[in-house]
Amino acid sequence: MADYVNVNYAQTGESQNTNQYGMRAMQARAFDARNSQFMLVKAPPASGKSRALMFIGLDKLENQGIAKVIVAVPERSIGSSFKSTKLTDGGFFRDWVVNPQWNLTDGGGTQKTKAFADFMASDDGILVCTHATLRNVFEQLGAAAFANSVIAIDEFHHVSADENNRLGEVVRALMEDGRSHIVAMTGSYFRGDTTPVLRPEDEARFTRVTYTYYEQLNGYRDLKTLGIGYHFYRGRYVEAINEILDSNLKTIVHIPHVRSAESTTDKYTEVDRILDHLGTNLGRDPETGFDRIQRADGHILKVADLVDDGANREKVLMSLRDIKGRDHVDIIIALGMAKEGFDWIWCEHALTVGYRGSLTEVIQIIGRSTRDAPGKIHAQFTNLIAEPDASEDRVTDAVNNMLKAIACSLLMEQVLAPNFKFRTMKDADELDGTRRESDIVYTGDDNVIAIRGFSEHSTARTRQILESDLNDLSAAIFQDESVLRAAMNPDEYAPEVVNQVFIPKVIARQYPDLTAEEIETVRQAVVANAVFKSPSVSIEQQADTKFVRMAERLINIDEIDIDLIDSINPFQRAYEILSKSVTADVLKTIHGAITSTKVAMSEEEAVSLYPRIKAFVADKKVEPSLVSPNPLERRMAEALAWIREAKRRKMAAAQQGA
Repeated sequence: MADYVNVNYAQTGESQNTNQYGMRAMQARAFDARNSQFMLVKAPPASGKSRALMFIGLDKLENQGIAKVIVAVPERSIGSSFKSTKLTDGGFFRDWVVNPQWNLTDGGGTQKTKAFADFMASDDGILVCTHATLRNVFEQLGAAAFANSVIAIDEFHHVSADENNRLGEVVRALMEDGRSHIVAMTGSYFRGDTTPVLRPEDEARFTRVTYTYYEQLNGYRDLKTLGIGYHFYRGRYVEAINEILDSNLKTIVHIPHVRSAESTTDKYTEVDRILDHLGTNLGRDPETGFDRIQRADGHILKVADLVDDGANREKVLMSLRDIKGRDHVDIIIALGMAKEGFDWIWCEHALTVGYRGSLTEVIQIIGRSTRDAPGKIHAQFTNLIAEPDASEDRVTDAVNNMLKAIACSLLMEQVLAPNFKFRTMKDADELDGTRRESDIVYTGDDNVIAIRGFSEHSTARTRQILESDLNDLSAAIFQDESVLRAAMNPDEYAPEVVNQVFIPKVIARQYPDLTAEEIETVRQAVVANAVFKSPSVSIEQQADTKFVRMAERLINIDEIDIDLIDSINPFQRAYEILSKSVTADVLKTIHGAITSTKVAMSEEEAVSLYPRIKAFVADKKVEPSLVSPNPLERRMAEALAWIREAKRRKMAAAQQGA
C-alpha cells in the first residue's frame, strides 16, 4: 500500500546525543529555563519530556527551595514514564527516586485522595498521579495545600480555557494563588477544537520552551523514514484489517470507539476476530497476561489486549510498564489507551481504525511509532477507514475533515523548522546608514531577507506567538475551511484573498486578544515564513547578489516587498502534494462536498479582489464576466456585482435618510 506522505530524515544523531549532565538536546533546552515559575514545554513524542521534567524537578527540590514535585498524567499507563530513574550515571547530581507508595498510577485499591494527603504530610518529595486524582484532591484541599510545590502536568492539551474544564480551573487557581510552580508539557499544543488551552493573559505568564518535530526526527540515529498512509475498505473492518496488519512489524492497533460508524458495537468480538486473523490462540501467558498467538509458520506472537477491561488488564498494564526489550511484546490492541505518552520505542506501525477528526489525536497516535530504536529504520502510521460514499453527507464531511488532518500532518514537517530571519526594509536608511530591523527574529539558518513594507509593529505578545506558536498556528490555518477550499481551487481564489482575508480571520480567532496591528504583524510573518519554506521558492547566488526565485521570476532579495509575497498562496503547495497521492475518486468526493457548500461573497473578499478587478479591466478593456470559463474571472465578476449592489444599498439608505 502506497503512503500518502513519506518523509526522509537526515540521521544526524544530534537529538540523541547527551551533554555532560546526561541531557539530550531538548532536555538541556528545557533545563536552561528551570528557574521559571511557570514553564510550558512543547516538544514532540519521544523527545524526552519525561526526563526533562525529572532534571527540572530535582533542581527545584535541591536548589530552589521547593518541597514537593507532583506529576500528573492523563492515564495510568503513562505513569511508568516517570518511574525511578538513575540520572547520576549520566553526570547529573541526583537520581529521580519515586517511592512506590507515592506512585498512584500503579494498580491496587488504594484510596488515591487519602494517599495524596498522606504524601503531602510526609518528608518524601515526589509523587505521580493521574489528572483525575489531581483534580479530586484539589477540590478537597484547595490551592493553599500546594504552596511551595511543583505541579507538572503531562499532555497539557487536556487543559482548556473553558470555564467548565476542571483541570483548567486547577491551573488557573494555582496561578492566581501564586505560591506554586507549574511545568506544563505537551507534544501538541492545540486541542482539535475551537477552545484555547489557556486564556491569553495566563499563557503570557509562561516561559516557553519549544523543540520541533524537525529537530527531533532529523536528529535520530536509526530511524530514517516516516510513512503516513490511509487505507479505505468496504464492508466490515475486521475483515479488511488482515490486508494491512503485518504481524512481522511491532504494531499498536487502535480499534474504533463503540459508538463510531466503523464499530460493530462488540469490542470483544472485534479483538477476537483480529486475533483469529493473526493465527491460533494458545491462551494467555500466566505471568504477563499477554495472549499467545501461533502463526501459520509456527512463530508465537505475544499480543497485549488493552481492550478487555476485566481483571487481566491490570496484569497486562504491569507487563507493559516493564518491557525488557524488542521481543517482549509484538502487538498491542487498544481502544482508548496507549495513545498519549505511551512509550514503546520498538513500535514500528501505528494502525488506527476509524476516522480521527482531531489533529491532536492524529499527531499523538503518529508519535507512538516515531521513537528512535536500534535497528528500526522506518515508522508507519496507517488509518483504516470506511470508503467514502458520495451519497452520504455525513461520511463525505468526515472524510473531508480527515483529509485536512492528513494535510496538517504533512504540513507539520514543512513548517516546524524556520530557516529565515525577516527584517523590514525602510525606504530611507537610518542616520548612521544602517537599515532598521524588526524585532521578529527566527532561529535557524543565517539567511536574512529584507522585505519592503514588512510590519515594524511587533510587541512582546506577537514575538511570543511567532517564536513559540508558529507551528500550531500554521496547522490551524490549514485546517480552516476557507483556506483549504482556496488551496483546492487555486484558479478561483486569488492568493491575496487567502493571505489578506482568510488568514487574518484565523489569527483573530486563535488570539482574540490581539489588536489589528498585531494581527497584521503575525499575518505577514506567517505568510512570509510559509512562502520562503515552499519547495517552489529557491535562493540563488549570482556574484555578490542573492536572488530568490518566486512566481517563476528571479527577484533581488533586497527588492522583495510584502505585496509580492501576498501574491503567492503558500498553503496551496501542501494541497498539491496531498492531491498527487489521494485517489481520484476520493478527491472527487471531497471536492464536490466543498464546492456545494461554497460561502457567499464577503465584504473583505470583495475589497481584496478590487485591485485585481481594476487591473483586469485595464488589461482586457472589458469587465470580468459572470459566465466566463475562467473561475477566477467569474469570482471577480461576482465581487464586482457585490460591490455595486453594496453601493446601491448605501445610496438608497442615504436617500431615505435625507
